[in-house]
Amino acid sequence: MNLRDLQYLVALAEHRHFGRAAEASFVSQPTLSTQIKKLEDELGVALVERTPRKVLLTDTGREIARRARDVLSEVDEIKAIAQRTRDPESGTIRLGIFPTLGPYLLPHVIPHLRTRFPRLELLLREEKTEQIIRMLREGALDAGILALPVHEDTLHTEFLFEEPFVLAVPASHALADRECLRMDDLADQNLLLLEDGHCLRDQALEVCHMAGAGEKSGFRATSLETLRQMVSANVGITLLPALAVQPPVARSENIRLIEFEAPAPSRRIAMLWRKSSSMTPFLQSLADVIRDVPAELLTTQGCASRQRDAASNVAGHSNPA
Repeated sequence: MNLRDLQYLVALAEHRHFGRAAEASFVSQPTLSTQIKKLEDELGVALVERTPRKVLLTDTGREIARRARDVLSEVDEIKAIAQRTRDPESGTIRLGIFPTLGPYLLPHVIPHLRTRFPRLELLLREEKTEQIIRMLREGALDAGILALPVHEDTLHTEFLFEEPFVLAVPASHALADRECLRMDDLADQNLLLLEDGHCLRDQALEVCHMAGAGEKSGFRATSLETLRQMVSANVGITLLPALAVQPPVARSENIRLIEFEAPAPSRRIAMLWRKSSSMTPFLQSLADVIRDVPAELLTTQGCASRQRDAASNVAGHSNPA
């Protein structure tokens, strides 16, 4: 038995298809199939049920694949220990981040990470929260950036920053001329929300509950950008996190951003990694750089006036006379 065969088995457990598992493992399908059969012969048990349409692991196969993940994770930890000993700031970090934060945070922090850790290879994985937690637990990720709370005893939580929300409304909406909102101003309003599985949906529902608001029926967005487009198209109103309304995000002339009175509704962002990780000292340094996001990016104060200025500039360029 060798580690390569265990990797093939884990890939097959994840993809449940010989072709896709072989592609993910960078080998031919016959090679992967042969090595799986070799592993079965060595262990003397069937690991896979081969059917014309799909591949199923036997009960024994699933249990061995689960333990193989742990073995491969430990091997990665051993390699990481050696790498960090040779050069603490080089090597590869696999970092997970959720979709309603990644596109808006990363442009602001990646340049600083490259400057601070020039020899670091950062592999980013954008997934929903539950998937990131699972991948952290299984060792497929080294760290994840998530919104709190996260209830997972095996993970260390390093708080990064708090990100407030603004209300996005169409220019024709009754609230569009407001400079600032109280939470009870949302009473009886129905907000556009994301589909199930997005942590931002849960956060927005919590705000709705506190404010006496509800969810607009008949629509659930698959992304934050879809929400933004729906507001621009006069479909409804929604909550947007502060980083998602900062440059380089393009402004929309038909969207008005309205701040909340303090304390504004917000979400708490943290970096998490396994408590047992050998990378803890380095991950702490990584978190320190990410935490150092410019304060002006994490405030909604003045966002409405900045939006009006941007719209005026656009109008000025389109009417040079």
